[in-house]
Amino acid sequence: MTTTGAQQDGTGTTTRSLLWWGRRRSVALDVGLGLVSAFECALEGVGFAEKAAIPVPIGVLFGLVVGSVLVLRRRWPIAVVLVSIATTPAEMGYLMGVVGLYTLAASDVPRRITATLAGMSLAATLIVTFVRVRQDVASADFDPEPGAWYVPTMAGFMSLGLTAPPVLFGLYIGARRRLMESLRERADILEQELSLLADRAEQRAQWARTEERTRIAREMHDVVAHRVSLMVVHAAALQAVALKDPQKAVRNAALVGDMGRQALTELREMLGVLRAGENDARAAKPVPLAAVGVAAAAAAAAAADDGPCLADLEGLVGQSRQAGMVVELAVQGEAREYAPEVEQTAYRVVQEALTNVHKHAAGAKVLVRLAHRAAEVAMQVENGAPDASGGGPAAELPSGGNGLVGMRERVMALGGVFVSGPTDAGGFRVSAVLPDRDGWGEQQL
Repeated sequence: MTTTGAQQDGTGTTTRSLLWWGRRRSVALDVGLGLVSAFECALEGVGFAEKAAIPVPIGVLFGLVVGSVLVLRRRWPIAVVLVSIATTPAEMGYLMGVVGLYTLAASDVPRRITATLAGMSLAATLIVTFVRVRQDVASADFDPEPGAWYVPTMAGFMSLGLTAPPVLFGLYIGARRRLMESLRERADILEQELSLLADRAEQRAQWARTEERTRIAREMHDVVAHRVSLMVVHAAALQAVALKDPQKAVRNAALVGDMGRQALTELREMLGVLRAGENDARAAKPVPLAAVGVAAAAAAAAAADDGPCLADLEGLVGQSRQAGMVVELAVQGEAREYAPEVEQTAYRVVQEALTNVHKHAAGAKVLVRLAHRAAEVAMQVENGAPDASGGGPAAELPSGGNGLVGMRERVMALGGVFVSGPTDAGGFRVSAVLPDRDGWGEQQL
């Protein structure tokens, strides 16, 4: 296993051909330490051979083999420490013991094993040092005063000096390495989270832009489709009565002009808002992408405050009556104020339903119902079968196919219910129910 993690530090080149080493620098360091340790143990093997009464070449060879074990310190630190403890009585392998204890303390070996091996090394060193110092004191002309404490004190200092510093330094290096790895992992996790947040913010910004474009497209469709449809109906009626009833033709021409001016005024207002928004966006400082969705929602709410309301339904129905449509408006319940989004959506649903009647059921009778309930407002526009004889000349109104889709989107966006479809009598019915929630816009923001 990887023990010290030193090969993971830095930016050196890694390769699988280096066995358990991660970098060439680690190979050079361990091989160099192994050579130095082998040379040291070989020299100390001479003295060991003389004391053990064995041939000197055998002692030197034994020292070379023992010292070269230090090369394996990163792969098997426990084995290196055990070898150094085993050779302590032979008084060889001091460098191997110090480096082995450091590597063991800095590795990921469990602390109980590190403490056990460090204690064994301390005990072995203490015993050998105690015997050695006692022999030196006995063979030398030195009589310490008092002699009872000199030998154990010196043996204790020497054994602690060979054991404690490498263990403590290894523990410090290991803790520092693990801290750096933890910080590096946290930095990577934070970078990934920031990347995910940036992607989500970009998605929200794209969603907000799409929603805003869809909202603007619905507004443009409602304004243009309704006004222009009425203008086409009046123009067809004008063509039919121009020669028969000049006064009625004049009135129809005036209505066409008024509706055209109203349509141009509404379009001009909408384009003015869009251009102002573009200028503000160019002049504004960059803002976080996550705020785009909130800003778009706020802009939609602000635009809704200036839109039509339920009080304008009488005028809307009156315009259809002027175009020759038979429209009946029935209101149930006590009228009250709703959130701007609710009132504008209700108005647009009725407006688009009447526009569809002009397009597809000319001459049909229409019934518009509006019901104010306890927690909701409901509206229904139902027309009968088209009256071929009462439709007048063909107006040839084009259809974009987006009317019902836009109404459904508007109603569903407010959490309402939308139903549309043909009736048994051959007509068509559009029904919508919107929840009455005060301050709906603020809740959405």
